[in-house]
Order: sequence, then structure tokens, then C-alpha cells
Amino acid sequence: MEKGGGASAAGGSYPQKNAEILSSQYGINLFLAGLLLTFAWAVHAVGISKSHLLSYLITLMLIQLLWMLWYLCRSCTQRRLIRDKDTHAGARWLKCGITLFAVITLILDSFKIGYYIDFSNCLSPTEGIFPVTHALHTILQVYFLWCHAKDIIQSFKTLERFGVIHSVFTNLLLWTNGVLAESKHQLNEHKERLMTLGFGNITIVLDDHAPQCNCTTTTLCSIFSQGIYYLYPFNIEYHILASTMLYVLWKNIGREVEHHQQHKTPFKFHGITVGMIFGLMVLISTIAIVVVYLIQIGGSKIKSELALTMFYLHAIFVLALMCTAGIVALLIYRLEDRSLDNSKNPARKLDAELLVGTAAGSWLLSWGSILAIICAQAHPEYTWYNLPYSVLVIIEKYIQNLFIIESIHREQEKVNDNVKTLRVVTISRGNTLSLTPKEIYNGRAVRDNGEVPCLFKGSTCGRENDGGDGAKEERSRENSLVMHPASDFSFYGRNSATNNKRRILKNIAAFLFLCNLSLWIPPAFGCRPEYDNGLEEIVFGFEPWIIVVNLAMPFSIFYRMHSAASLFEVNCKT
Repeated sequence: MEKGGGASAAGGSYPQKNAEILSSQYGINLFLAGLLLTFAWAVHAVGISKSHLLSYLITLMLIQLLWMLWYLCRSCTQRRLIRDKDTHAGARWLKCGITLFAVITLILDSFKIGYYIDFSNCLSPTEGIFPVTHALHTILQVYFLWCHAKDIIQSFKTLERFGVIHSVFTNLLLWTNGVLAESKHQLNEHKERLMTLGFGNITIVLDDHAPQCNCTTTTLCSIFSQGIYYLYPFNIEYHILASTMLYVLWKNIGREVEHHQQHKTPFKFHGITVGMIFGLMVLISTIAIVVVYLIQIGGSKIKSELALTMFYLHAIFVLALMCTAGIVALLIYRLEDRSLDNSKNPARKLDAELLVGTAAGSWLLSWGSILAIICAQAHPEYTWYNLPYSVLVIIEKYIQNLFIIESIHREQEKVNDNVKTLRVVTISRGNTLSLTPKEIYNGRAVRDNGEVPCLFKGSTCGRENDGGDGAKEERSRENSLVMHPASDFSFYGRNSATNNKRRILKNIAAFLFLCNLSLWIPPAFGCRPEYDNGLEEIVFGFEPWIIVVNLAMPFSIFYRMHSAASLFEVNCKT
């Protein structure tokens, strides 16, 4: 176990690299064991029950709780030491986002506790212990991430690598468990809709894990059981965000700090009114479409077809707008001559990899739909709208990924070398009222001996605290500010053009941010035409296509939320 970060490069690199490899392999095996256990429960494997899966997850959470408590206690004892921080990791808006999802996750846990109390006669004790443990795990983990997400750990590095990677894969398993529970619920609803629509050529067996006893209070049971599935999308996002933040912490262990890191870039609403208005219009219309879709789908064949047509037309319009906005932003970047920041940055690298990796989920579904439309023998009218929708999904992600990745890699605009600091003097009745620093663009250096360059019209030169004729000159210019000749302000034209480009980029980023939030809502809350249009199920078969959808959909949902987070960062940096 290494204590302190002063090991030499030659002597310390091999143990650290081995520790990184060993800890990553430990995490992968931990995850694979849990994944197989989750799969075994999902397919009703003999001898595997839900209590076995929950016991495994409870054990992992308890181990992580012990490690976080140890880390927090050790940090308290060393709080006076100066610690290295990664300013790119754990942005405040990201912490606020994960806190919001965590609060909703705590509500989900309270619903699960209530559900367990109502069905306590026939449920395993682990189903009551799990939400309690999960609530404690959520509270402590959010506190840990708020306080230590930026840490660059330089002591007890081997132990910390195992602790952090354990936390990463624990959150991934909790994410997998949430995805599976939510997918099973969506699949059961889809099967019920198919039975309503009278699909006789598809074998439909509901996958029911409902408790085999009566509820003590029927009304509360119904509220808890239905409410749980509406809250799962937030729980899923919480765990995937936590795992990404912890992964960045793991990558930062033992890292050498680069001290020229970027300054904070707060979010401002100023200048993004147009993007916000159009984005809010898309958001409101999407919510309305989702509500109508969920009401209409499954009611009858005609209503279902109308709901699908409405969804496709709305999505095509929104995706076309997003493609156009992304192309405009990329064209603006081509007109600018700004270098890329190639410094080492684990958070930025992970963002780019997640964007491309999770986009593959949507691409898989889109190509499946395109192939089904080409190969199908019969084409109901609404299925033709699926073709431009699927094509636009592929193109929009291409353009958006390029825009986001280039944006987060662009160096922030630096102050021009010709910018000099000049003390601008406000003069009134011979008294100097204020001395304020002012940045101006000129080719001349400003002396520090109190002189002010020739600024007045007529080439009059002024000096602070001048007497005699200078004082008379000053009194004759009451309440006037020091003015620059027009030729010295030629830079304002270039500066104005730059500001216009920045304003357009900020509006595009704000618009795309709200559009991605809008496109996250439909699949997260059960509006999934990939399930409901029926064409892909006829071409590929019911079970194969459902497996593809259940594997790809979680990545597609996460892509939209991660894109929204990345675009928020782009808006702050622009």
C-alpha cells in the first residue's frame, strides 16, 4: 500500500499500473457476477430468486458504505492539508443534477418500503432491507460526491483504487437492476396492448413477478406499485451519473496535476432568449404528445395508428430542427480559427466516449427499423413515417456528437496580446472622482509612472494630478470621460462579430439542450414506438426484437440525458 505521492516515476509507475489493472479486473468480475445473477432471476432460472439478487446488491452497497465512511473520516483528519483538485470533474451543475435525481430516488425507496409493508406476509425480508440500505447508500454517496468528486488521490492509492472501482460497478449493477425492472414493466404493458389489438400470431405470456398474496390496503398498494415505475427513470439516471463521476475519480488517482486548468464558467441566461423560447416550445409540445400517445395507444387499432403517426411527425420535425442547428454551429466553427485543447482530461475523454458509445443504442434500433421497412411485405401507412424518423435519428446524432465533442475540446478564447490595462480617469471640477481599470486594444504600452497616453481629441495629453494649465484644461472638460480616437477602436468591429458568433452558438446550445431533454422524456416514460408499431416484430420475430430493444433502449435513454448535460457545459464555456 502506497502512502504519499512522492514515488519516483521509475519505481512507482509499475506498482500503480498493476494496481489499476488489478482493480479494474476486480470491478469487471464483480459486475459480471451480478449481471449473471440478474439475468438468472429475469429468466426464472431454477434455484435463483429475487432475494438472492437483492442480497448480493445489499452486500455490495454495505461494502461501499464502509469504504466511503473510511475515506470521509480520513479526509476529516487531513482537512488542513492542501489537496490537488481536478477542476474539470464534478461541475456544480452536475452535482445539482445528481442531487435532484437522488431526491426522487429516495421517494422511490419510500414507495418500495410502503409496498413491502403492504405485502409483508409473502415477500422476502430482503425486499424490505434493500430500499432502506439503498436510501442510506444514496444519501452518503451524494454527500461524498459533493465533497470529493474533484479529488486527485495521492495517498493509499492501491486501496483507494479498489474502493472507487467497487463503487463504480456497484452503481452500474444498481443501474442494471433498475433498467431490468423498468423494462419488464414496459414489456408487460406492451403485451397487454398487443392482446387488446388482437395479435393472434404472437405468443404472449406476461412475465409476472407480482407477490402471491393480497394487499392489506388495496388503494395504497396500487399507488405504490404504479408510482414505482414512473420514478424508475430518475433512479436509472442517478446511478449512471454517479458511476461516471466515480469513474473520473478513479482515473484521477495518482495523476500529476496540470496547474493551468480552466477557470470557472458560470451559466448565464443572458443572450440565449431565442434558443430558450424555441427549446421550451419543443419541450411543451413533446410533453403533450407523450400524454396523448399514452392515452391513445392500445385503445383501438385506429387510435394506436393515429398515436404512432402523431409521434413520428413530431419527432421528424424536432430532429430536422436539431440537425439544422447543429450544422449552423459547425459552420461557425469552420469560420473560426481556434486551436483544440489536447491536455489530459479524464472527464472530457469520458464524455466523448460515452456520447459515441451510447449513441450506438439508437443507431442499432434505427437500422433495425430501416431494415424492417425494406424487408416487410405489408406496409401500413404509419410505418412509412418510421423511415425518415430512423434516418434522421442517425444523422442527428452524427452532427450533435461532432458539435459537442469539438465544443468541449476547443480552447477558451484568450485575451489578445495587444490588450493593455489603462487607468481611465473620470474628471469633474478638477477632482479625480474615480480611477478604474479599463481594458483597451491599442498597440502602445502603458507606463506605470502615472502617465496617461494621448487620449483627448486634438492630441491633448493628460497626467494625473497635473497643475497649472493642465488643471484649467481639466476643468474645461467637466463630467467628461477620457475618450479614444476612432482609429484606436477598430477592434470593436472584430469584437462585435465574435460576440455575434458566440451569441448564436449559445442559443444553439440552449436549444439543443432543451431538445435533448424533450427527447429523453418519451422513452423514459413509456412512449416507445419501437415496441408498438409491430413491423419490426413481424420481420425479426417477437422475442428477438424485444431483446434488441431492451438491450439498446437504456443506452438510447442515457444518451439524451448525457447529451443534455454536455450541452449545458458547452453553453457555459461558449
